[in-house]
Amino acid sequence: MTKRIKVGNTYIGGGERVKVQSMCTFKTSDTENVIAQIQGLEKAGCDIIRVSVLDAEDAQAIRTIKDSVRIPLVADIHFSARLAVAAIEAGCDKVRINPGNIGGEDKVKLVADCIKAHGIPVRVGANSGSIKKEFLEEYGVSADALVKSALDEVQTLERYGVQNIVIAVKSSSAPMTVEAYRKLSRATRFPLHIGVTEAGTLETATVKSAAALGSLLLDGIGDTLRVSISADPLEEVRVGHEILRACGLEKDYAEVICCPTCGRCQWNAMELAAKVQDRVKDIKRPMKIAVMGCVVNGPGEARECDLGIAGDKKYCVIFRKGEVVRRVEAQEAESEFFKEIDGFDAE
Repeated sequence: MTKRIKVGNTYIGGGERVKVQSMCTFKTSDTENVIAQIQGLEKAGCDIIRVSVLDAEDAQAIRTIKDSVRIPLVADIHFSARLAVAAIEAGCDKVRINPGNIGGEDKVKLVADCIKAHGIPVRVGANSGSIKKEFLEEYGVSADALVKSALDEVQTLERYGVQNIVIAVKSSSAPMTVEAYRKLSRATRFPLHIGVTEAGTLETATVKSAAALGSLLLDGIGDTLRVSISADPLEEVRVGHEILRACGLEKDYAEVICCPTCGRCQWNAMELAAKVQDRVKDIKRPMKIAVMGCVVNGPGEARECDLGIAGDKKYCVIFRKGEVVRRVEAQEAESEFFKEIDGFDAE
């Protein structure tokens, strides 16, 4: 089990629930838009949010942002120990730095001392574009190079007494990402921030991240995650939760299953499935709902579901735990099934 580390008002590692992260797309000093974006992400279930700190205005903006958001705020800084210190002193809950580019040992010590003085954690690591030269020359762009480079950064911070460290080793390759995190998990007990870097646009990033992060989570690897998508950060949060649900790590939600349909399906099951999914998206309790294509096999195939519906041209059957409870006209199926869902949720 990894070390349990406090980040603002939450924890990562140590068997805690895997936390979903995202990152703001507005410049941090644009506090109005940043706050609005974070508040939207909070409603969507984001657990931790990261902002970039490019200059002194960004660092100072952290004070204002912190007053208006609930989730922990992580400051992402590169190349400037001065900005790292400013962001920490402005109240960020965690800092993400790269000791190798912060400006030499004296600057690393300066930031390390500030991290310790404020009692916050730090995230370090490597991605395929930031591997240290010595490891890149020896191992090339590989899982070994990522792990060696990340652990070297950890050792640098440990040398200055920093104890609360989160590590990431991200690649744009799903197989390399999985290999690197598996190696890293055997080499350290610090919590791991998992993700595929530069994963792409929505569809590509979703599939690539599901393959890599799903593999790791099913192995018990990963304490917090970010799904990197070139899209609205809300999509990152949505996909992150879907991956956790698929891995059985998130249970307080309504799961909708539906068959892919075939020639036996004589009604618009896919349309109803989409409407049901939207209807139950805010339910925060375990529930399993089935929308099946035909009455021949539907109830039996979805026997483990709490509620289900299967249809034909003229009528649909509504069932609980595989047992038919009533039959309704096809044109009334949607409204009647929604009544069943609302009633079950209220029980």
